Amino acid sequence: MEIASKYSPEQIEKKWYDYWMRHNFFRSTPDEREPYTIVIPPPNVTGVLHMGHMLNNTLQDVFIRRARMTGKNACWVPGTDHASIATEAKVVAKLAEDGIKKSDLTREQFLKHAWDWTYKHGGIILEQLKKLGASCDWERTCFTMDEKRSQSVLKVFVDLYNKGLIYRGVRMVNWDPGAQTAISDEEVNYKEQQGKLYYLRYQLADDPKRYAVVATTRPETILGDTAVCINPNDPKNAYLKGKKVIVPIANKEIPVIEDEYVDIEFGTGVLKVTPAHDVNDYMLGEKYHLESIDIFNDDGTLNEHGLQYAEMDRFEVRKKIEKDLEEAGLMEKVEPYTNSVGFSERTDVPIEPKLSMQWFLKMGKISEPAFMSVMDDVVKLHPAKFKNTYRHWMESIKDWCISRQLWWGHRIPAYYLPEGGYVVAETDEKALELARQKTENNNLSMADLRQDEDCLDTWFSSWLWPISVFDGINEPCNKDIAYYYPTNDLVTAPEILFFWVARMIIAGYEYRDDKPFKNVYLTGIVRDKQGRKMSKSLGNSPDPIELMDQYSADGVRMGMLLCSSAGNDILFDLSQVELGRNFCNKIWNAFRLVKGWQVDETIEQPDSSATAITWFSNKLQSALAEIEDHFEKYRISDAMMSSYKLMWDDFCSWYLEMIKPGYQQPIDQKTLQTTIDFFDRLTRILHPFMPFLTEEIWQLLQPRNVGESIMISEMPEKNSFDEKILKAFDFASEVIIAIRAQRAKRNILNKEQIELFIKKNEETPQTLFDGIVAKLCNIGNIAYIDEKPENCASFIVRSTEFFIPMEENVNKEEERAKLQKELDYTRGFLDGVLKKLNNERFVGNAPEKVLEGERKKKADAEARITVIEEQLKSL
Repeated sequence: MEIASKYSPEQIEKKWYDYWMRHNFFRSTPDEREPYTIVIPPPNVTGVLHMGHMLNNTLQDVFIRRARMTGKNACWVPGTDHASIATEAKVVAKLAEDGIKKSDLTREQFLKHAWDWTYKHGGIILEQLKKLGASCDWERTCFTMDEKRSQSVLKVFVDLYNKGLIYRGVRMVNWDPGAQTAISDEEVNYKEQQGKLYYLRYQLADDPKRYAVVATTRPETILGDTAVCINPNDPKNAYLKGKKVIVPIANKEIPVIEDEYVDIEFGTGVLKVTPAHDVNDYMLGEKYHLESIDIFNDDGTLNEHGLQYAEMDRFEVRKKIEKDLEEAGLMEKVEPYTNSVGFSERTDVPIEPKLSMQWFLKMGKISEPAFMSVMDDVVKLHPAKFKNTYRHWMESIKDWCISRQLWWGHRIPAYYLPEGGYVVAETDEKALELARQKTENNNLSMADLRQDEDCLDTWFSSWLWPISVFDGINEPCNKDIAYYYPTNDLVTAPEILFFWVARMIIAGYEYRDDKPFKNVYLTGIVRDKQGRKMSKSLGNSPDPIELMDQYSADGVRMGMLLCSSAGNDILFDLSQVELGRNFCNKIWNAFRLVKGWQVDETIEQPDSSATAITWFSNKLQSALAEIEDHFEKYRISDAMMSSYKLMWDDFCSWYLEMIKPGYQQPIDQKTLQTTIDFFDRLTRILHPFMPFLTEEIWQLLQPRNVGESIMISEMPEKNSFDEKILKAFDFASEVIIAIRAQRAKRNILNKEQIELFIKKNEETPQTLFDGIVAKLCNIGNIAYIDEKPENCASFIVRSTEFFIPMEENVNKEEERAKLQKELDYTRGFLDGVLKKLNNERFVGNAPEKVLEGERKKKADAEARITVIEEQLKSL
């Protein structure tokens, strides 16, 4: 068999992905097996792959491939999200490049452009995921605005409306002037901003020489003031009780109201009340029946209530009004002030609190089962520390503003009647039927009805995702939803724990009376090595496609997994994917070595090879138990590291060296076949992490039939193992390392055969690996002795003394100095262990396993000290 001298991923990756697709290995349909299901967090339909996607989807692929290999019916459902705000912004920008304004188009004309954009750019990210190796059931690909998902969204809206959970009303919302739409509280990011605190003079209406001083960070909003408020218990402002004051610039009278809400200590203790542009002022306005004056246009400019500042941008007005107030003598003073300002998550524009007519979903009662399911670990969060975040959000949950002032998305299915009022229905036909019933006018036509212009929040479609991908809203009893729901694992980011995860759980209990998934694995944020979040603007985010071209998909997957513990941010560095690529090359070279050995069927298996096989069989079982434990605890990075060490350290660095035949010598058939079997199992263990390389090697290890694949082979099962054998080898490996160090130190060439004397101690000699030690260290004779021999180089491993006979006399002064240094170090080490064991707090809180380890360290150090002291005496 001709095996390439170098691993060539660019050829191998495409070959095997096409093979998997051709044989439908990713396809899943309900059968008698246990299902294992993951739904992909749908990326933006017009998005492209970034490093966060790479991590998230690699983890999902690891889960799904491992489930497939453990006999489960694995189904990974892919799809994309229509992303209302982001996609509409891109379409508007593209139209602007072509000299077209959105305002010049009808809704239908704009939507044609939006669909054209989606068809042109949509789905690119899904194709990119194939390069990563994602084993999704592509026949199940969904889009949040495809026919079935759209029907599901409208059906749920109508259902919740009919249940009295959806209502329409004027409320204070977060207004995004960039996207010109309302956004939810969860879509607002708060940033510390260096601004100013302006102290303004509001003259008393009945005595213009006197005035109240009001502190504000937003002087432009004074044009919407309808009162000022003082605390009734504030003596310094008691003179304002029952008075009226004049709003600066606007020159209109407003009343002074009293409420204990006002903080006497903040500013001057006098609060301007602007009900249309501040959440707390809105509540005061409701309480005291104040007028609400909205001074802003949707784009953040001032409207006709802005007087001479009309049509100016809000921040330009802030600069101008500061100057005007100073010139009018109405500015007391200005101070630097740092405050927290809300920015739109999507457009990064400062949000404006604004009174607006919106649609809301009541979240109180409907969210209770979702809250308890996480608190009771029916749905488990990994890591569990995020339960506190979840609790905080759910305990302070507010009604969800579900309407958006956009055209791209699911249009709200509310239809306004000519005489006032509205009906809610899934279709035009049903709406007309309801309208005729409500108005008792059978002559109504669709032309008489006007559908609401707004769209639903994007999350209102994606909260149904685990149900809607199986069409469980439209067909609640279909075989797919019955078989695959609830799904198993969700992999997502902590920042959308409330946006998406909590809402999916809410929808799951509302529409299936069951959780949507059993486990939520929360990834960290991928950052650069300086700790900065990766972004195009910073130029610190590598192109994932270029990374895979340079380092291979397997190399990138492995590099990311090794540094990505659940819930912790990833400090990404190219050295990590270099490590992944090097690992691929290491495995390939090990494969070439094994397949390059010549077999002689007439020779017997050497004892050293039989011992090596015994050890690695046990080591393999120990590693399998460790890897399975990591997977059960969702420590995927640790599972990858255990697999890496098993392959690189245990198999390549130790086992292959143990069984390797001499230069140009053949290997026995029994050892080679066992080694190939080991290699087969190792590729299967590594396959979920590194699918392409493992498929290539697995196919070449032994003759395979067309249609066979490692991805549908069985994952090796863990069995019992002998811990004593593993411990014996750990000791033997330390001895081998120490002998090699002695050879290097004393310039003894590896080709020179040496002898090794081992001084007996109280413990029974461990001779199982003597043959291995002899082979790897080129030792002609190993002997166990009672007394220290003369003229030998000595070293200690744990509490056992070893001696290598030397042709030249050993320098006793050098030996004494070396031993004294070793004694000082060991005594210092023992002191550190004793401090721990004498610390009552440590002993009282540490797990028994940790205490056991510390006690063993103590015993080993004491035994080592005794041996070193005896050696020093003998010198």
